[in-house]
Amino acid sequence: MTEVTLGAFLRVRRSSLVPDNDDLGAVSRRRVPGLRREEVAQRVGVSVDYYTKLEQGRRAAPSEGVLNALADVLRLDDPAREHMRDLAWNNSRPKQSCDSTVQQARPGMLRLLESFGGLPAVLVGRRIDVLATSPTARLLIADFNAMPAQERNAVRWVLLSERARQSHVDWEAAAAGLVGMLRMDAGRHPNDPRTAELIDELSETSEHFTKLWNDCHVATSVVPESKVLQHPVVGRIRLHVEAVTTPRDRDQTLHVMIPADLASQSAIQELQTLAGVG
Repeated sequence: MTEVTLGAFLRVRRSSLVPDNDDLGAVSRRRVPGLRREEVAQRVGVSVDYYTKLEQGRRAAPSEGVLNALADVLRLDDPAREHMRDLAWNNSRPKQSCDSTVQQARPGMLRLLESFGGLPAVLVGRRIDVLATSPTARLLIADFNAMPAQERNAVRWVLLSERARQSHVDWEAAAAGLVGMLRMDAGRHPNDPRTAELIDELSETSEHFTKLWNDCHVATSVVPESKVLQHPVVGRIRLHVEAVTTPRDRDQTLHVMIPADLASQSAIQELQTLAGVG
């Protein structure tokens, strides 16, 4: 598995920044993209040696003040800030084996899924495995219940399934959001062998995954929060996606899809009838 480390994350984010045309030098004279290490160190307020050791993985976790300064300099959004902290803490604690037992949907999350009636809803867990789906979601998206257990993964499905490409009007945005969620999970649980197997499989089978993964994009929920799907029976459906988590288990997220207009509401009602829940 490509390592998910603080150093690699800092290097990618540093190289992705467009330098300002100020006293740090003209962009046209640069041999490498992004900010230089000494420029980041200067802006954060640490020595170049200290920052270099962070990128090389030779420092323990930086202080909260340094992390905040790094997040500002690297222009990180909230999910990326959270991910960077996970990676920093991983650097400072002993490696522990990860519990890789079969996941079980929390009963409370299942009751919540059922409470949304006929709306499409998908419950995902660690590494974005699909743990449960509503009947309407199985018709709208895919029948994950009918798939072999090892294939019930939203990232794997969106990248490798031809149906996923056909149904998502903005497939690239859907793929980026799910890969970003997988990266967040890998940062929280760096020693999970099943996550490593999934990343290795996708790296070998999907060039798009490799590009997204190497960009170090991070997400905490489906991005974008609105999506358009093209269904072979009911046509185009525009949806707002709400992500629901609980403090008891931040590794399980319920994604509920709500029709965004009257035409989409009518299409969902037709799917509900087909699913026997209308």
